[in-house]
Amino acid sequence: MITRPIRLAHIVFYTADLRRMSDWYCTVLGAEVVNGNDFIAFLTYDDEHHRIALIAPPNIAPKPPGVTVGFYHSAFTYAGLTELLETHDRLRGLGITPRRTIHHGPTISFYYTDPDGNDVELQVDRFDNARDAQAWMKGPAFTANPIGIDFEVGDLRRRLASGEPVASIMIRPDEIVR
Repeated sequence: MITRPIRLAHIVFYTADLRRMSDWYCTVLGAEVVNGNDFIAFLTYDDEHHRIALIAPPNIAPKPPGVTVGFYHSAFTYAGLTELLETHDRLRGLGITPRRTIHHGPTISFYYTDPDGNDVELQVDRFDNARDAQAWMKGPAFTANPIGIDFEVGDLRRRLASGEPVASIMIRPDEIVR
């Protein structure tokens, strides 16, 4: 029997620009700085004491250009599609736009890039529970295409405006049998 953690508590980033990164995460996630100084900041957006920590050591090396091994992205889940779109609109009004939007199948996801070049996924879950999402991920659509299908936010809005149910929108297009 393996003892497992009960949740992922927080993520920590090194940065060369603590203020800019702190401001970005506070803006994007609606977070607040719980405590901070000139070299570290602890941020939260919920009941956890901190979800993100930012550390700015002196003389930190810049992030190498291009794709490298290591941490790829963090993901934050919203309560529903409406909340995800409201966040998109708020951020767009501030000049923060997603670099990619993907319908993964278990999620609809908007990918942003923070000031240090880290990817941040803002998503909404399709399934009500992890077990159903895992079962879908074991199926043929995800096996054939584990990344998902790019989409335009405008198309998503048109579908909602037309009265299409959210449950229908959450079905990945390649699952639909015609």
